[in-house]
Amino acid sequence: MQPVVIGVAGGTGSGKTTVAREILKRAGTKQISLIQHDAYYKDLSDLPLAQRAMFNFDHPDALDNELLITHLKELKAGRAIEMPVYDFKTHTRTKQVQRVEPSRVILVEGILIFADKQLRDLMDVKIYVDTDPDIRFIRRLQRDIAERGRTMESVIHQYLTTVRPMHQEFVEPSKRYADVIIPEGGFNEVAMEMVAARIRALLEGSE
Repeated sequence: MQPVVIGVAGGTGSGKTTVAREILKRAGTKQISLIQHDAYYKDLSDLPLAQRAMFNFDHPDALDNELLITHLKELKAGRAIEMPVYDFKTHTRTKQVQRVEPSRVILVEGILIFADKQLRDLMDVKIYVDTDPDIRFIRRLQRDIAERGRTMESVIHQYLTTVRPMHQEFVEPSKRYADVIIPEGGFNEVAMEMVAARIRALLEGSE
């Protein structure tokens, strides 16, 4: 039984998580291996905290794609993996891991997953969530303050110095690799149903 690998990309705050939830609901399967690219940030514990905070987390080099590719191949082969757990408040990889079991659907979510050809080649369906920049910024501001202990000033500074430039250089251009581009994310009923139908067909074909 060959698993279906789905990539969901898009800019920060675009609504990728909402799309992932809609895929699960509409595809009619409860089994999914969820892989978040954010968990694969490289460990910066060897740097002082102040220097970690200034690191460019929106560049592809900030992520351990080699480990992610290995883990995806393991899941596709039917073997469980131990996904890293990243601490966004200290910018370090913790000693904890999250066990992820193989399943019929492997969902990979992240802003830069289409920027790496080796990652793209492992995906059966590539979805790009397209959302207006002002909406994405507001969502990121709210999330980073509420969930990651950031100040408004630090979020704005990071957005202007790294998030926005890296989005324009790497994330937006990767949209051309998508099989489906969804405006309005999970709230686009027509697009979500078309994606779900395609996934159901792939699942039936893998049986």
